Amino acid sequence: MNTVAVILAAGLGKRMKSRLPKVLHPILGDPALLWVLRTLPVELKAAIVVLHHGKEQVLSALERWRADGLLPCSVLTVDQGQPLGTGHAVQVCEAELDRLEAARVVILSGDVPLIRAETVVALCAAPASLLAMEMPDPSGYGRVIQKLDGSLAKLVEQRDANADEQAITLVNGGAYSLPWDLLKPALHRLKANNAQHEFYLTDAVMDVASKHHVQVDFCDTEELAGMNSRDDQAALQASAQWRINAFWMKGGVSFLDASSSFLGPRIKLGQDVLIEPSVRIEGAVKVGDGTRVGQGSIINGGEIGKDVSIRPYSIIDGAKIGDHCIVGPFARLREGTELQADVHVGNFVETKQTLMKKGSKANHLAYLGDSEVGENSNVGAGVIFCNYDGIAKHRTTIGKDAFIGSDSQLVAPVNIGDGAVIAAGSTISGEVPARALAMTRPALVLKEEGAVRYWARLKKKT
Repeated sequence: MNTVAVILAAGLGKRMKSRLPKVLHPILGDPALLWVLRTLPVELKAAIVVLHHGKEQVLSALERWRADGLLPCSVLTVDQGQPLGTGHAVQVCEAELDRLEAARVVILSGDVPLIRAETVVALCAAPASLLAMEMPDPSGYGRVIQKLDGSLAKLVEQRDANADEQAITLVNGGAYSLPWDLLKPALHRLKANNAQHEFYLTDAVMDVASKHHVQVDFCDTEELAGMNSRDDQAALQASAQWRINAFWMKGGVSFLDASSSFLGPRIKLGQDVLIEPSVRIEGAVKVGDGTRVGQGSIINGGEIGKDVSIRPYSIIDGAKIGDHCIVGPFARLREGTELQADVHVGNFVETKQTLMKKGSKANHLAYLGDSEVGENSNVGAGVIFCNYDGIAKHRTTIGKDAFIGSDSQLVAPVNIGDGAVIAAGSTISGEVPARALAMTRPALVLKEEGAVRYWARLKKKT
């Protein structure tokens, strides 16, 4: 049976008070809409995302996710135009649903990010289903009224409910699986005779239920919680944080303070990883067994090997770090950085587009950009790879077993041969052959009793 998902993502989100479309607001680094899209089974015929407010921003995000391989199935978009309610949002998908020869339509909301993949898979397999949840305080939600056999009898919006209906605590989660041959004519019959003068999707669902058994399936409230305000966003992030951290603790990861650590949904952690307090890891990140991530560190994308020590307050953006490396404290590894095994990058060292080969070191206060550092070479404190001439970037290449003395500047393009030594305080702008010693600092000038004469001159002037 051809199943097509329709994801409602056209809302403005007035209570968010933001220039960013509501469905692009992040939960642990990933936008709400991406969370929903990731739950879709790969077997799905396609998904249709209904857009309007912030359309260009959402289209741009979808293109990035497609390019990064984050979409599990084909994703199409439809512009709702002037939003006239949830029923109208599905109506505008009619042509695409017919073209895709949909037999079953699964409807989800793009601002309900914590629905689980297994829940969506079950919904996609159901002939006709509605997800509902029990809420002690159902204020603001549409109520679900069941028949004796558990199927759907009626849906009523909060603003249209009478006193008895408002007392019901079973509420509509806004997720449905419905046969298209019944939903399509039901959408045609919708009327906007309600308090909001909108076309309610719930009216079409009840229409289908009058002709077909629609099962009411129960779901955790966390899974169906929507993001309509900044308060909602904070609550959803807290729920996601505990869900993810609990998952990794069951898999053999330790947290010194799980309440202060924020791990995104696309990370992969090995056994015996230790996460210190106030760590944030987002994007696609893989961390090997036995690695320790120090307090206050931020990792956004990348791959970290086994038994690595990420010392406190380091920032890693898309870097690849080999086994047994030591990074930080206060190091910054920018895009294009690759550290092979046993590399040390120490405090206040910044790297970009740099390959550091096995056993090489840059332990203090250095900048390494657009470069390659050979095996077992040492970059001293205060060294700068001068890679930018104001217009273009240039490369620095250092061979194996080289020693770059403190406070040196390597003016790229420059090549330093195997085993070469650059004396401290040198500025190197040409090639240094293997095993050569290069020194550009001026000779020492020493004047006996010069300090006495210097101070005497100054005192005389005053």
